[in-house]
Amino acid sequence: MTQDALLADVDALQKLVSAFDDPTVACAFGRQLPHADASALAAHARLFNYPDASRVVSLADKDRLGLKTCFMSNSFAAYRVADLLAVGGFPSHVILGEDMAVAARLLLAGKQVAYQAEACAYHSHNYTPLEDFRRYFDTGVFHAREPWLLDAFGGASGEGLRFVKSELRYLLKHASWLIPSALQRTVLKLLGYRLGRAEARLPLALKKRLSMFSGFWD
Repeated sequence: MTQDALLADVDALQKLVSAFDDPTVACAFGRQLPHADASALAAHARLFNYPDASRVVSLADKDRLGLKTCFMSNSFAAYRVADLLAVGGFPSHVILGEDMAVAARLLLAGKQVAYQAEACAYHSHNYTPLEDFRRYFDTGVFHAREPWLLDAFGGASGEGLRFVKSELRYLLKHASWLIPSALQRTVLKLLGYRLGRAEARLPLALKKRLSMFSGFWD
């Protein structure tokens, strides 16, 4: 768990690790609910990425789910230690996405990843537009430096379009005045991601200024 995640009930951890009753499950992550102070944008992001239905995925699901197959979040997750060590543990030098990289390697090794919707924790971020840009820049860097991930599971563009459509529908119902801001953020996210994918052609000083995790570049 990350330091800003709060368990939603006393049984949350038990519900999370119950996924390992299935010996083929190598890792599991729980549902993340928005904090009480979450903005409409932050609340939608949690609802979109963490639905109310559990699922277990394997490599066979990659044609249907694409990159979403190896979606994983270490903010509230558990791993079967033997399986984690068998794929080399967490990568030592990634800007973010160490959870997704491990989930992908476990899937490629024939294991399964479980999403436990009944295991809940509160975790959300009210990012500013600039923070959104920087986060997506770092995601682009991650994808650029781990090309095997996209080669194995496909790109992220389809999921991104689904997110934008879902966000606009959500805002129309709950906070329509935020739609212009959401569209602005979408442009900034796309720009940040594309710059991140091209980071090899950018000077180090600029990358440190664009990145949310500037310490990565030291």
